[in-house]
Amino acid sequence: MYAVQVRDHIMIAHSLKGEVFGPAQSKHGATYVIDATFYRAELGPERIVVDIGRATEALKAALAKINYSDLDETLPGELTTTEWLAKWVFDEIVAAARSGALGPGGDRVERLRITLNESHAALAWYEGAL
Repeated sequence: MYAVQVRDHIMIAHSLKGEVFGPAQSKHGATYVIDATFYRAELGPERIVVDIGRATEALKAALAKINYSDLDETLPGELTTTEWLAKWVFDEIVAAARSGALGPGGDRVERLRITLNESHAALAWYEGAL
């Protein structure tokens, strides 16, 4: 399986309601480093998984919707855990892929993994077929 990965980051604020979240129930900030990994079993005639520039632009466009925001206000009513945010970004990138925003070969991406690095010691991801 071939893969290409691009990276960006966001800074957000949010609170996580529920006793399981301990001190994270209070409003706090987070900086996430986010990786989008695109997979294809075979390369096409262009010999790329996906155009790296367009993949970077698609990730940046998705993240712009929440960067520097309070997720309690930007995504009201959602429990914005790291895992949930990974799926939210995944859905945004899938929409970009389906719209043609990934350019030539982007329609042949088979899988996508979105990884949110919460710190040097903790990360979560969502991965699925396109």
